[in-house]
Amino acid sequence: MKQVRRWQRIVILSLLCVSVFAPMVFFPSTHKMLTSAGRKEFVEDLTSIKYRSDNLRLKLIEQETSKVLKEQKLVFYKERDFDSVVSHRSVENNDSEQSENTGEAVNLLERNETNHERKEDEILQITNSVQKEKSNQKAVRHNQNVQRQSQRVTDGRVKLMRDQVIRAKAYLAFTPPGSNSHFVKELKTRIKEVERAVGEATRDSDLPRSALQKMRSMEVLLSKASHIFPDCSAMATKLRSMTYNAEEQIRSQKGQESFLLQLAGRTTPKGLHCLSMQLTSEYFSLQPEERQFPNQQKLHDPNLHHYAVFSDNVLACAVVVHSTASFAMEPEKVVFHVVTDSLNLPAISMWFLLNPPGKATIQVQSVDDFEWLSSKYNSTMEQKSRYPRYTSLLNHLRFYLPEVFPALNKIVFFDDDVVVQKDLSKLWSLDMKGKVNGAVETCQRSEASFWPMHMLINFSDPFVAKRFDANACTWAFGMNLFDLKEWRRQNLTSLYQKYLELGLKRPLWKAGSLPLGWVTFYNKTVSLDKKWHLLGLGYESGVRQADIESAAVIHYNGIKKPWLDIAVSEYKGYWSKHMKFERPYLQQCNIHE
Repeated sequence: MKQVRRWQRIVILSLLCVSVFAPMVFFPSTHKMLTSAGRKEFVEDLTSIKYRSDNLRLKLIEQETSKVLKEQKLVFYKERDFDSVVSHRSVENNDSEQSENTGEAVNLLERNETNHERKEDEILQITNSVQKEKSNQKAVRHNQNVQRQSQRVTDGRVKLMRDQVIRAKAYLAFTPPGSNSHFVKELKTRIKEVERAVGEATRDSDLPRSALQKMRSMEVLLSKASHIFPDCSAMATKLRSMTYNAEEQIRSQKGQESFLLQLAGRTTPKGLHCLSMQLTSEYFSLQPEERQFPNQQKLHDPNLHHYAVFSDNVLACAVVVHSTASFAMEPEKVVFHVVTDSLNLPAISMWFLLNPPGKATIQVQSVDDFEWLSSKYNSTMEQKSRYPRYTSLLNHLRFYLPEVFPALNKIVFFDDDVVVQKDLSKLWSLDMKGKVNGAVETCQRSEASFWPMHMLINFSDPFVAKRFDANACTWAFGMNLFDLKEWRRQNLTSLYQKYLELGLKRPLWKAGSLPLGWVTFYNKTVSLDKKWHLLGLGYESGVRQADIESAAVIHYNGIKKPWLDIAVSEYKGYWSKHMKFERPYLQQCNIHE
């Protein structure tokens, strides 16, 4: 059976071979035609496959881009997720193309893989850039920290070199007097070198290049000195004595500074003296009728708003008057009374003749015209004081306001170092509650203007302690509203005269008008709102700009007046803006902002 089957297979295979090769042997021309036709059909099939594959690739690219745009939100630039993303997309592409031929699918998968590789490169670039930005930020923060630390120690070398000089001088003091040894010479030389190198430097950057070498040389010498003088207790004692001497020098310098400030505050500037002389000369060149001010019929009208300022300073009076008139809502109702001494009367009069205060009325008087006042002053006001400004007749004239203006019922009194910044007409409608004086209080400890009574009044005297409370609230001169009618009724001028005479006999209070004002108007003062009158611009008080701009009147109380060179530059502009420095007289006398 096996042989029969074997022979059957051989016969079948032989017949198959004959059927395949016989046409090729017996009909060769027919075979050529078939092969050429087959080639044409094969080329057509290839072109159709090519176009079809291009369309498929374009569709797949569009699908792929849409998928990438949708799925890119899930990518957080982590390298460990890249492989899973690639494998996931390759599986999706294989599933979508199972209906196509195998060759096209392989080509498209290769294209996908290249695209994924490009995307992986882009993502890697983004992650690298993010990492670079983070590293740059860290570097910037590190540099900022280093700069801050370097700024903290910018004066380290300067301090060290100055400490070296102190130590060297201490060691030098241990040497016997008249010693001329090599060590002493070298120590003196190093001290001079280091002092010359430091000079006025406040930062390390101010030091010369040779400073470091000199500092090292001095340190070596100080190390040698510590071996020569090993007694630490003696060194400590010497340093204590040097510290004490330095503190004494500081106290002396502060005392000199205070004295010079007081002297500068009391001395009339050269430019102001020049201005007074120029104006006085011009005043006496006028005819008598040209020296008269207009609207003098308003001076005694009690229904108008009357203001008074007593001063011998031309510029100070000018700023007070012009600032008040410029902010008045009804300047025609404003009447200003300026009282000065006979020496400055021509200069102040000439100023307001040349620079009238608009629609406001002005009167300039001399204190010498009040004969009744000079007689009282000669008998009771003669005081021997180091501060003539506080005991002058003009300063104490405020306590005689009812006698100076007998026809008036109310008046606002200004010091000459104030500036008006708002309309003051509402002051005239304030309820005085039966009091005589309206003033801003100065009894808040948290404020720079705080003045307790015991600072100017001697409460150790039984007379004072019995009549006044040391904790009573104080108030300020500078801008005060006085009810002259009530003043006359209570006869407070006589009370002032009594206290003045007592103060001349024994030290009850310090010189000046303020302590006498506290005792004269004790329990007779009504408090005004703080916005009416702001103090503290005549010294370094730390007054806020917002408070200055919201105040109706600002006061340069203190030694640093705004017309002086020692004025506080931060506050001077509020005064100088009311002075036109381009005026010829100011230019000629070198008075500038």
